[in-house]
Amino acid sequence: MFTLENKVAVITGGGSGIGKAVALIFAQQGAIVQVIDLNTDQANQTVSEIRQAGGEASCITCDVSRQTAVTETFQQIGKIDILVNSAGISHIGTVETTSEEDFEKVFRINVKGIYNCMYAVIPLMKQHGGGVILNMSSVAAWVGIPDRFAYSMSKGAVAAMTLSVAKDYIKENIRCNSISPARVHTPFVDGFLEKNYPGREAEMFQKLSQTQPLGRMANPDEIAKLILYLCSDEAAFITGSDYPIDGGFIKLNN
Repeated sequence: MFTLENKVAVITGGGSGIGKAVALIFAQQGAIVQVIDLNTDQANQTVSEIRQAGGEASCITCDVSRQTAVTETFQQIGKIDILVNSAGISHIGTVETTSEEDFEKVFRINVKGIYNCMYAVIPLMKQHGGGVILNMSSVAAWVGIPDRFAYSMSKGAVAAMTLSVAKDYIKENIRCNSISPARVHTPFVDGFLEKNYPGREAEMFQKLSQTQPLGRMANPDEIAKLILYLCSDEAAFITGSDYPIDGGFIKLNN
């Protein structure tokens, strides 16, 4: 089950965190993985780990916020069976403390980046008989989270774009779903704590972990396994859906 044998999978943000975990598990299941990332060193590391494990992968450095670059990159790849839009950034701030520059940066990467990738991949999927798109939303799209104004905006947009694409291309055999993780322990989290809470990293990590009713953050592999299912043929009857993977955050935090 859940084989991706000989399917070409493009994973944005595949150099680290959730994207890297997805790249590794997809390769393990037989996919030909294309890692798209702005950080060439991290992307190369992911590819190296896949190849060392006997998988097939390549990496391409690309800024997903630039439509021309994305379109050229996807055309270079050619046939694409699966697109996982994992690239994204976070931001802390209320509407009053979010600068126009920061708002536009979050929008450019988290919203426009996903739009650019879907814009580029859908003609290729139509040409080759269909495909699967998985977008990274967040619990922030569904629940008010303090100091996450711009980030929540971007993830709400992702959820809406997912529904629109699923509706528009259902007859083209293109499925489009999203997932909404709560906090996931990635290198980003460690860097965020080191930058914002020097000397208090362990304390704040525990505090953030406890916001999930399960009492911990997810690990990237747990997120990747849900994505694997939704992108596999076993999920062929699923489109236009969002799947929370949140340790009970949305439903049990009242």
